[in-house]
Amino acid sequence: MATADTTRQDRARRPAVGPPADAAAAPAESVVAGADGSPGSSPPEIGHDTVEAVVRTQLANALGGKRGMLEAALPTLGFVYTYLATDQLRPALIVGGSAAAVLLVIRLVQRQTPQFVLNSLFGFAIAAAFVMRTGRAEDLFLPGMIYNAAVAALLILSIVIRWPFIGLMIGSVTGDLSAWRRDPAVVRLCSKLTWLFVLPNLIRLAVQVPFYLAGNLAALAAAKIVLGWPLAVAAFGAMLWVLARGRTPLTPAPTQTDTA
Repeated sequence: MATADTTRQDRARRPAVGPPADAAAAPAESVVAGADGSPGSSPPEIGHDTVEAVVRTQLANALGGKRGMLEAALPTLGFVYTYLATDQLRPALIVGGSAAAVLLVIRLVQRQTPQFVLNSLFGFAIAAAFVMRTGRAEDLFLPGMIYNAAVAALLILSIVIRWPFIGLMIGSVTGDLSAWRRDPAVVRLCSKLTWLFVLPNLIRLAVQVPFYLAGNLAALAAAKIVLGWPLAVAAFGAMLWVLARGRTPLTPAPTQTDTA
């Protein structure tokens, strides 16, 4: 009996071998959930393990939120309403440009990224150059329509040649612009998402071109607002719906030839 008691006491004092049972049962996501570069966390330069996660993050960054969309629309609205009130191009251009400059100053004072204001200011400057050259107020919207047509054409071309734009977005995050093309499922998903990128551009053209040809400045301004942030949000929501239906691995599973 003494020998048996001694053996049991030795086993109680002996350190356990291997991880505890609850640690072994922990899900893999809890091990790699960190994004700060600490041991066991996912690589900070990627931080995603599925195509869907990458696209969700990139789209959210690209939209710029409500403020980014508002900053894109205000200079144009300032131009349109001033022109409708005065029927003069120069004051309208001054009001639109001043609105963009004020928005830029606010961003700088708040020490926030001026990216979306600069985009708006650059776009308004190009549009103003068109207006000053032609003397037609509706030409303020012509560069935007040309831009939408060019973007739509490039996105459709990327789908046709099986290099969809969303795939290139994924490649820029992973650091390999072509690895995603080895997985047909990823290519199909990226093609669907790229089509959803194309649709807003086509809708804007379908609505704005008739108004432009009719010289309807007020309708063009209203279309810019309705087809701006709300349409982008609708397209983003459609993308999220597609993304929520699956979990496509960011890197394809190794085949037998890869592991041989």
